[in-house]
Amino acid sequence: MDHFADRLRAAPQSRLQRGAAAEALALARELARRAQAVEEPGAEPREMPDAGMFAAADQILVAAHDLALVLKSDDEVAEAVRVVEEARGRAGV
Repeated sequence: MDHFADRLRAAPQSRLQRGAAAEALALARELARRAQAVEEPGAEPREMPDAGMFAAADQILVAAHDLALVLKSDDEVAEAVRVVEEARGRAGV
């Protein structure tokens, strides 16, 4: 996750505008949704706000950290890693 965030921070603004930042925000929102589902089953998930393209790296780190705290099995960790790797590939960083 740190590598992905570092790549986002180092990416030129043009790459962020072409979709890398949007992909990172979508990932942060998905990770946050998953963490909330574990912490508050049955509750309506809150959506992570769009803090701008330059905040996307920090948003995925916060969401990933929150999710890591509530994961209970190796399978859940593997699924989270898969989701992150797919997003990283789509972001192109």
